[in-house]
Amino acid sequence: QVQLVESGGGLVQPGGSLRLSCTASTSKTLKNYALAWFRQAPGKERESVACLRTSEDSITYGNSVKGRFTISNDAAQKTWYLQMRNLKAQDTAVYYCATDPWTCSDDMTFWGKGTLVTVSS
Repeated sequence: QVQLVESGGGLVQPGGSLRLSCTASTSKTLKNYALAWFRQAPGKERESVACLRTSEDSITYGNSVKGRFTISNDAAQKTWYLQMRNLKAQDTAVYYCATDPWTCSDDMTFWGKGTLVTVSS
């Protein structure tokens, strides 16, 4: 079992930056796991933001965040991050981290409960 806890959400002005963290509580090493961030804005479907395939060291980003968001991983701390820059009002959403033993998908095995990011002046 893997329990995930997100942190770092809050209120930020347009153009600002924020870093989200996701820490896993588990006896597993998460080696070769896929590590991801998703978001869901009010009234909208959940969308994939970023996913890191640790087995391949490859990363994919959602089109709306490419060039502004960066996913990274601290394997020793079982923590991964989402650095968000040049934030826009449309980035306002609840952000969820997720992980899966196999791959990135919309149906990953373990999920956090989410952290709210609000971009507003």
